[in-house]
Amino acid sequence: MTGRHGGADGRGIGPRVWLLVAAAAMVILAAAAVWWFTQGGDGGEVKEPGPVAEQPDDRTDEGPPGEPGGEAAEEPGEGAGGEGEAPDGTGEPAESGEAGPYDPDADVTQEELDATYDIVIANGRVINPETGLDREGLNVGITGKTIAVVTSHPLKGERVIDADGLVVAPGFIDNLSYDPNALGVWTKIADGVTTNIAMHGGTTNPKVWLAHYEREHPPVHFGASFFVMQARNSLGIGRYSAATPAQIEKLKEMAEKALNEGALGISFSLEYAPGTDSNEVLALAKIAAEYNVPVYFHGRYSDAEEPGTEIEAVEEIIGYARATGAAVHIDHINSTGGTFDMKRALQLIEEARADGLDVTACTYAYDFWGTYLNSARFDKGWQERFRIDYGDLQIAGTSERLTAETFAKYRAEGKLAVAYAIPPESVVEAFRSPYVMIGSDAILEPGNNNHPRASGNFARAIGMYVRELEVVPLIDMIDKLSTMPAKRLEKQVPALRKKGRIARGMDADIVVFDFATIIDQATVERPDLPSKGIEYVLVEGQVVLENGVVNKKVRPGHGIRSEFVRVSEQAGTLAWDGAEYPLVAFRDERVVDLAALAKHGFGLTWDGVARLYTVTAGGSAVDGPAADSRPEAMPEKGALMLERGYRAAGPGGAETELISIGGRVFAPLNFLGDLGLRVSDEGDVITVER
Repeated sequence: MTGRHGGADGRGIGPRVWLLVAAAAMVILAAAAVWWFTQGGDGGEVKEPGPVAEQPDDRTDEGPPGEPGGEAAEEPGEGAGGEGEAPDGTGEPAESGEAGPYDPDADVTQEELDATYDIVIANGRVINPETGLDREGLNVGITGKTIAVVTSHPLKGERVIDADGLVVAPGFIDNLSYDPNALGVWTKIADGVTTNIAMHGGTTNPKVWLAHYEREHPPVHFGASFFVMQARNSLGIGRYSAATPAQIEKLKEMAEKALNEGALGISFSLEYAPGTDSNEVLALAKIAAEYNVPVYFHGRYSDAEEPGTEIEAVEEIIGYARATGAAVHIDHINSTGGTFDMKRALQLIEEARADGLDVTACTYAYDFWGTYLNSARFDKGWQERFRIDYGDLQIAGTSERLTAETFAKYRAEGKLAVAYAIPPESVVEAFRSPYVMIGSDAILEPGNNNHPRASGNFARAIGMYVRELEVVPLIDMIDKLSTMPAKRLEKQVPALRKKGRIARGMDADIVVFDFATIIDQATVERPDLPSKGIEYVLVEGQVVLENGVVNKKVRPGHGIRSEFVRVSEQAGTLAWDGAEYPLVAFRDERVVDLAALAKHGFGLTWDGVARLYTVTAGGSAVDGPAADSRPEAMPEKGALMLERGYRAAGPGGAETELISIGGRVFAPLNFLGDLGLRVSDEGDVITVER
């Protein structure tokens, strides 16, 4: 074989081969020329970012840095690792978010480049887990309360914050905190927290609760759950007693009223009220499912000793999700649910999610827990259950370890003690799970009788578990600190859809920190010590912390509420081949029952795990939530219109979010056009033709 072309037959190289060699040489020379010109001709200078919109010609004429109204973000270089690469220069893409590098310059306009912003955060490493963005040398332009642009191009600002060498991330969201008291909110700010949500605890009267804290003007945003344990106490139901049927009806009434007045979900503390039985939980979980809000659970058991193990507690919570369809969240799984068998607890959650159940959990960044000595957790047998003794307990805010005598004294006083009882590997395993986020389970209170997680949880998560132990990449940890908590609660809380992200149109709740130094300083003895390495915190575009120091005159926080849209009057009629279907108004658009498609040659196939309807031409079969729908009937006036995360996808790339009304699902009218149908808008009557 080689004889024909390799010279063994004496004929040498033919003319075709010479032509191929010449063509290859021309390609190489052309590539070299392109490289030379894109490098500026000198082979060493880093070129400016190429324009997405045309680069403004007057960008150097705005005045030097420091002049009022004329500061400009310094022209960035490519950053350590370049566009789409990891910041360590490995060239690997970010491990969270969308596949492939996200380009923040892709839709930047000339108008945005020409604008002068209230604040520009310049030359930072910007991380936005939702899009997978993790890139150095980016500028964030802020107008008022809102992020207006994220770009590598220079921006002008009334004020420029130099973030060179710093990380710019969405403000942290603590979704497992307590009331935003006047002391604790400031160590939250110092820990990078911009939204403090009392989902462990909360209130039975959110209308009064929200009004109270709005008068306090805290620096953080705030919201709360309907707190079942508080409701039980108000009805005189004992810690170890089950609610009667009449009391359950009263609890349901209270919960529904609270949700309509702004509560973000429903929270149980089963270990602290062990008399709570399944009848009570199921009744309230059904309310949560009806209103499309999550149920947060402090599990019933927190140890591995029979009878009643932590794994049984996880199974119980998942069982409520399976029985009611409610979204459920397991509080601090490192101390209640997975302490001694985290792998098994996480496996149960993973299996439930694979079945289409909405189950999440959170952890805090410490391998010791803390609670009040007079709680049910310290009932008889606690030493055996938690595999500790008196000397493993320490009164928070002091250096005092306990004895049998001092335990009895402080139990009578209701003091909070920390317990050195969590295997360190359990925290590590929890952090590695993609459905476990962060929650502190604490806020600093006067007297400092608090766990240090009240002040240092978020900085510690980054400093210890990312920088020091390298448990997860930084972008994944930011997801757990910011984006995941927002998404856990945002379905019926529109305010949270604009938090936990760094992108155009999102709220300017931002934390800027030094990855090399961020860490907690709070200790058991001094839980009030603020975290370090956090340089700036902005809430609604206002600087609340600068150079690591809080400004107590700046208090932009506001209440965060659930919101519910209900069916009102019919908003028109859809006419299709002689049939008529009522239209319903949802926010700023009109929607129609998706099942109408099945009456006109489309099949609807439901995937319960993905929560997706696949629409196919040439069929009429319907399954899933729309199976029993009567699309020609108007939904009941006052019915809840909910965004449950249902979607529909059809031919030609058509895709849309669906609205749930009772047992029916509705699609926006533009989805019909996306399916290739001719939709004519004649005001009150919309006609459809193939």
